[in-house]
Amino acid sequence: MDQEMLTPRPSYPGQNKLLAALPEEVLARLLPDLELLPMNLGNVIYEPGVQMRHIYFPTNAIVSLLYTMEDGTSAEIALVGHEGIVGLSLFMGGETTPSRAVVQSPGFAYRLKGQLLKDEFDRAGALQQLLLRYTQALLTQMAQRLVCNRLHSLDQQFCRWLLQCFDLLPANHLIMTQEMIANMLGVRRGGVSEVAGNLKRAGLISYHRGRITLLNRPGLEERACECYSVVRNEFDRLLPATVL
Repeated sequence: MDQEMLTPRPSYPGQNKLLAALPEEVLARLLPDLELLPMNLGNVIYEPGVQMRHIYFPTNAIVSLLYTMEDGTSAEIALVGHEGIVGLSLFMGGETTPSRAVVQSPGFAYRLKGQLLKDEFDRAGALQQLLLRYTQALLTQMAQRLVCNRLHSLDQQFCRWLLQCFDLLPANHLIMTQEMIANMLGVRRGGVSEVAGNLKRAGLISYHRGRITLLNRPGLEERACECYSVVRNEFDRLLPATVL
């Protein structure tokens, strides 16, 4: 698969929904210490059991949170993009997590030292309330995925996953091999190939050499299970509507 270059357009803090929702005085305290970093495809943000030092605010990158078993198989438990942060354990007090965070779609993110975030969180102000609401929304996403993987078909799961990805991307295409998708969904590659072919023949997506392009969003939403709307509605309910 050809590696897609990072989008050259500049990133700014307001592209992250949480940073954009902060009051000016809170954001002003954080801005001098926010470091803009490229997030290249496949970069590992943190490993299981390793103490976290920074928290990340994605702007146009997507990060997958994965659980990897002893035999090397893995499955995605959540997606994080411009609506959230990577590194919840830092302000929740855990410092480490059994999951792994890997860049699924390249872009940029702002990095902040963990202690600085903790200091602001401990002020018990706007940032604390915002992060707690985001945590609830992320837990909803994780719980709904558990239900989805247990009760719904691979076709429905794939449609739900694609819609969640496109919600977090600045464009209507995604660079992702079938093997990577299979690892994310915790299924066989052959199953992904079959489902992707069905969606392509239905005119919902185009798929060529690892590049998935969304052609018919209403059709994809109709084909997805209810889990997509449940999670989307919860994020919309808990987090401010901010123009990015």
